[in-house]
Amino acid sequence: MRAAPLPVRDGLGPDRIRMPADHGADTVVEFLEADHPDEDWAARMAAGELVDEHGRRVEPHTPYRPTRFVYFYRDPAPEVPVPFPVHVLHREDGLVVVDKPHFLATIPRGAHIRESVVVRLRRELELPHLVPVHRLDRMTAGVLLCTTDPGWRRPYQELFERQRVRKVYEAVAGYRPDLSFPRVVRTRIVKRHGELTAEQFADEPNSETRIEVVERRGELARYRLCPRTGRTHQLRLHLMSLGVPIVGDNFYPRFRPRGADDFTDPLRLLARSLEFTDPVSGVARRFVSGRELEF
Repeated sequence: MRAAPLPVRDGLGPDRIRMPADHGADTVVEFLEADHPDEDWAARMAAGELVDEHGRRVEPHTPYRPTRFVYFYRDPAPEVPVPFPVHVLHREDGLVVVDKPHFLATIPRGAHIRESVVVRLRRELELPHLVPVHRLDRMTAGVLLCTTDPGWRRPYQELFERQRVRKVYEAVAGYRPDLSFPRVVRTRIVKRHGELTAEQFADEPNSETRIEVVERRGELARYRLCPRTGRTHQLRLHLMSLGVPIVGDNFYPRFRPRGADDFTDPLRLLARSLEFTDPVSGVARRFVSGRELEF
């Protein structure tokens, strides 16, 4: 993918708009003012912060270029600050490993832009090219691997794509004495675009998790989860399929809306550790979260 022609600013990269092939505008500005009238395009032009995909400034008479892109900075809407820090576990060369808190998004998206690991760390560590090489749900805490050099990104991403990372999670959920452990759960998980929750089916499995009981306390237990695949909400769904949904889960077995300022009752799911052979140095790596689940 072509690098953005405007640099990261305050932890955020620029937005872009594609100019459609069938638009009748004569200039870029005419198109923008017609299709995006709520933005102050004149101010952006005056500041030199409206450019084409080659980084050339857009001027009032710049001709319209169908199928090309224009780039600019957009200020995100105000967000409720997530009152928990991101702890850095490891920082070396092009690699940063962090211990993510619950409620903080991994990447800027939707209603969670500045309140994301990526934007926070770019600002706090002054690392404008920091990106995660895998993802954790906003409600999941634990170990998250990031790179800070675009040249390092692909080797680490391939580790996850080729399932060469040993991932261990922990969860607190209900306990059923009629279930035996350890056990392996396999289901077919389907996540439809635009829907918040996923579904699972018994036929043609595309997901697999090994589940063990670490300890029991009354009607609850702490589980060790070792996923072999990485489907959306896989661990939540696999525990729910056993009749023991994770404590604090507001998605399963039924969706319960949560206020933006509600940081109580977190999902009791933690990415406890990542273990792999470093694709750059060849060194054996193991990173462990220092967080503990409420039990």
